[in-house]
Amino acid sequence: MNDTTLTRGARWFNALAGTASSAAPVWSGDAPLGGETARFITVVPDPANRFARATSNVVGLEQGWLLARAVRDAIDTDARAGASGTRRPIVAIVDVKSQAYGYREEMLGIHLACAAAVDAYASARDAGHPVIALIVGPAMSGAFLAHGYQANRIVALDAPGTMVHAMGKEAAARVTRRTVEALDELGEKIVPMSYSMASFAKLGLLDRLIEGVDADAPDAAQIERVRTVLAEQIRDARAGERSLARRLDSDAARQTRAASIEVRRRLAEQWDAV
Repeated sequence: MNDTTLTRGARWFNALAGTASSAAPVWSGDAPLGGETARFITVVPDPANRFARATSNVVGLEQGWLLARAVRDAIDTDARAGASGTRRPIVAIVDVKSQAYGYREEMLGIHLACAAAVDAYASARDAGHPVIALIVGPAMSGAFLAHGYQANRIVALDAPGTMVHAMGKEAAARVTRRTVEALDELGEKIVPMSYSMASFAKLGLLDRLIEGVDADAPDAAQIERVRTVLAEQIRDARAGERSLARRLDSDAARQTRAASIEVRRRLAEQWDAV
């Protein structure tokens, strides 16, 4: 894959971690970050993938299992080294367009592959690894759930092409029987419908929106600024709780997700009453 064909995930992996120690479709490798060694992981295109729907930067059967392997390797290696309390950070560089759904994927258990990745990231977080998701491109649907959403902290570049959503804008327009323009107007009124990272931040799920960075061709100063943000988030994650409860505790979440918080409260109340 030459420089002109690199996806954002691959470009940012090269910028932050250098050469990967694993091959496509999942790159992983260790590199210095904030005075310690971090494990960097990203999904990259794999034109030779045996599953036709999984040749681009998507999460399919192989991607799910390989993500889980990359994370589990860091967990197991640090556990054997007796690194209790100093588990290495794991940085998920997120640039995933979708999950790779197809008949063969369904039959062979893509849900299990994606679940394995989710479980690995959650296990790393519970074991004391600060898990940071860096969104540099699209973070769509089940692909983001498998690669990034279980992170202690989520940060994103405020740049064209970065987004978090359940489906692409054109597909959402078809499903809702609206034009793309009408969908954009709706997103200005209803935050979860918006495709902008600034709107996603209002949900209380984003810990830092990094402005002024060229997502496609960052210079040295911009790369260093992203490194600084990652190091700050790692320190913050080490000092905080390992659960994801804080996503509902922020001022933004209390304002824009009040109904979700109330539903959770009532469910917990009824569950405990049984």
